[in-house]
Amino acid sequence: MTDEILFERRGKAGVITLNRPKALNALSHAMVKAMTAQLRDWEDDAAVRHIVVRAAGDKAFCAGGDIVNLYHMGKAGKAGGPEQVAFFADEYRLNHYIKMYRKPYVSLIDGIVMGGGVGLSVHGSHRVGTERVTFAMPEVGIGFFPDVGGSFFLPRMPQETGMYAALTAGRLKQADCLWSSILTHAVASDRLDELAEALCEADSVDLAIEPFSVNPGSAPIAEKAGEIETAFSAGSVGEILDRLDRAGEAAQGEWAAKTAAVIRSKSPTSVAVAFRELREGATLDFAGCMKLEFRIVSEIMRGHDFYEGVRAVLVDKDNSPLWKPNRLDAVDLSAVDKHFDEPDNGDLELSV
Repeated sequence: MTDEILFERRGKAGVITLNRPKALNALSHAMVKAMTAQLRDWEDDAAVRHIVVRAAGDKAFCAGGDIVNLYHMGKAGKAGGPEQVAFFADEYRLNHYIKMYRKPYVSLIDGIVMGGGVGLSVHGSHRVGTERVTFAMPEVGIGFFPDVGGSFFLPRMPQETGMYAALTAGRLKQADCLWSSILTHAVASDRLDELAEALCEADSVDLAIEPFSVNPGSAPIAEKAGEIETAFSAGSVGEILDRLDRAGEAAQGEWAAKTAAVIRSKSPTSVAVAFRELREGATLDFAGCMKLEFRIVSEIMRGHDFYEGVRAVLVDKDNSPLWKPNRLDAVDLSAVDKHFDEPDNGDLELSV
């Protein structure tokens, strides 16, 4: 038990509360281990009918993993070492466990949900989000890659919108998330506490959520889905950029030009790795995706761009990362290949 994450049996529900509001509920290693242990206890407890996951504060469900701590580990000479790798191994095992969980698993998402927070929610059976939801997988902007199951759910989003989200770090709101199946239900934020209470007393999760569900209206990303699919269905990042560049030269090409510029601002190595990750993940089951991501993270934590990206965005906050290399056409394909090789210490082992 850690006060960063709280557990409570309430009625028929096991309630988990992420409790680091000042850190936007960023996920620490201690939280990962505590949550895994509690989920195992509750899975075998007949009195617990379902799981409800909430977050303290009014800004974020969970803004991601504790990236700054991992950055400081690396700068202290532990880059790619066992302590860093253990965090990701345990986090990915938790993602896999949530995906395979035998009881309904309900996330009540209010505010920011990014990176590791997506991993805690999107793989569960029910993802309930309010009008304050802001979803993103922003990893390529810090020299990382869309992990925590991103290789599985992103390529399965409709019309290449997952590839778009991965390569641009684009932010999606409530209607977008419902349309793309990141959410299963939309609700109003001012009824979230009432819904949580109803879930604690409910025999059926679906029947409890139904009276609270709302129609969030049309999804802006749906209106762009055709253009997204045309560009992002290409067979390489270079071809995606070529398609966007050509579209950007047209009379109504402002969106395409801006999108191409955004991709070019991200870590070129991360963009190349993420593209291949999603294309491979589309052909794998969930366990295969988690093993794939463990291979990638084992290599990426030994590189340059992650530490430079975190420095620029989260530490010094100058937002001027110096990527190496700094252009997509300068990325060494053999260096990309290394991210997909079996790590020196072997592949990730999973159990349910």
